[in-house]
Amino acid sequence: MDSELGLSRSQIKRLIDDGHVLVNGRPGKTSTKLRPGDEAEVRQPPPVEARAVAQNIPLDILFEDEHLIVVDKAPGMVVHPAPGHPDGTLVNALLGHCTDLSGIGGELRPGIVHRIDKDTSGVLVVSKDDDTHHGLAEGFKNKVHKREYLAIAYPGPKSARGTIDTLHGRHPVHRKKFSSRVTRGKSAVTHYSVMQRFSEPATLLSLRLETGRTHQIRVHCADSGFPLLGDPMYSRMPKSEPLRSLAQTLGRQALHAAHLGFVHPITGDSLSFTSPLPADMQAVLDALSPLG
Repeated sequence: MDSELGLSRSQIKRLIDDGHVLVNGRPGKTSTKLRPGDEAEVRQPPPVEARAVAQNIPLDILFEDEHLIVVDKAPGMVVHPAPGHPDGTLVNALLGHCTDLSGIGGELRPGIVHRIDKDTSGVLVVSKDDDTHHGLAEGFKNKVHKREYLAIAYPGPKSARGTIDTLHGRHPVHRKKFSSRVTRGKSAVTHYSVMQRFSEPATLLSLRLETGRTHQIRVHCADSGFPLLGDPMYSRMPKSEPLRSLAQTLGRQALHAAHLGFVHPITGDSLSFTSPLPADMQAVLDALSPLG
């Protein structure tokens, strides 16, 4: 049924729950078992145009001019509307703050040149016009922007610094996940350095992105044997009781976009922005015992 309709099981279940699936002319149920001779009819409702709405949501603005805006995104804020998150996103907040944004990203992603995950905090730049959008996108594509992250991993890499250079693609089994252990995919490069090791064991890492693949840091760290603390998708709960408790309290992956540097596409000015470690990640570090 999935392949013929091009719908997932969850989408079909929603159609059934909303009364759009008829069995012998009557609304069906998910528990209904079809018998020989039964006729099932699926009536897909017409698509509803998706359009992001402006909302009055506070923003932590680091910089703004007529061409772009740089914000410090709080953990837990989704960047753009998507199924399950129709509003309350960064895009909704930006539309409530700005009179216009670049249209290149589409109705649900106006001005969005790059993104960080919902539960990742930190610096993000958004364009206000198409020329700026093109310029910023080229900078990311050509690897000239500087993107540095702070993360708490466990137990941490053996070497003090290194480079993870892999292919990156969809996980062959878990399709919502990504993996570096693929035979086909795009190049992904992450440079890391150890900032502090702890006895629990855990490690504070500084990571610099050379490429910007989806979940890149989370995948690279997990596949290299030192997943991010609290990552619900790519790590398991630590065996260490103190770390397990800290991960549960944190409630998200310990990842923060700490620095973003780029050349302004219109003015040519070199811009650099830094976001301090958020309180929840700082609380984890304060609870750990440094080594050395």
